[in-house]
Amino acid sequence: MPQPTLPRAPSTNGSDYSRIEKAIRYLDAHAREQPSLGDVAAHLGLSQYHFQRLFHRWAGVTPKDFLQMATLEFAKSLLRESRPVLDAALEAGLSGPGRLHDLCVSMVAMTPGEYRRGGEGLTIRWGVHGTPVGDALIALTDRGICALHFVDPLRQARGLRLHTYPHARLVRDTLSTAPVAAELSRRILGQPREPLSVVLSGTPFQVKVWRALLEIPDGAVTTYSAVAGRIGHPAAHRAAASAVGANEIACLIPCHRVLRSTGAMGGYRWGEPRKRVLLALEHCSSATARPLARAG
Repeated sequence: MPQPTLPRAPSTNGSDYSRIEKAIRYLDAHAREQPSLGDVAAHLGLSQYHFQRLFHRWAGVTPKDFLQMATLEFAKSLLRESRPVLDAALEAGLSGPGRLHDLCVSMVAMTPGEYRRGGEGLTIRWGVHGTPVGDALIALTDRGICALHFVDPLRQARGLRLHTYPHARLVRDTLSTAPVAAELSRRILGQPREPLSVVLSGTPFQVKVWRALLEIPDGAVTTYSAVAGRIGHPAAHRAAASAVGANEIACLIPCHRVLRSTGAMGGYRWGEPRKRVLLALEHCSSATARPLARAG
């Protein structure tokens, strides 16, 4: 299938994403029946014409093409295709220090002392913004993004205080977080990027896993066992999976690019349909360059 051109202006209409999620859930439940485009549109309460236009504006491809990329068979084929792509990228050193990281994400981990203090003396500015895949809560420190969550963002803000940074001072400041939201939306739709920095709060093992996730190129996937092997702990695939699930920086640290070895999606703390949508959007991107990230 030819690579489509995605829309230039990212849609941040959360209701559009909710319709796509509902469509994927419907297709999952009726896979054996092979529902038509008209069936899906009727389930969403839309005419086939309206659904087709809305979907193409949102994703840049037809519903039929996109929904084919949200299946288990597509995930299996993507995993097969990604293995040589990922191997070649790592062998070429594209994810190593000094190569292309300025176009993607730089990371800094909290020191052990900062981690133990739980954000004491720290001010975190946060805001809730629409993105092409639903509302997101974005939280910032002076050093970078410390949290990016989907699903029920206001509740996530309370969780941020209680768990990751229990002693930090939270300030709602959407003016500060809006540029990050705009850049996130552009990245989701495969458009040119501005550099972003993220701040990680986790155990040394978790930080190693999150660094490994940054080595996965756009449009590629890997497995939990491969991540464990990449960090030198090939038998620790369950621990690696737990660390992937504990990632607080959705999309930017791409935990959605990790699948089970069977091609099954596996868990995703922000919902399996969203994981499928993110992978399909990345696959749709017409960008030929695949800038990778460096762990700083």
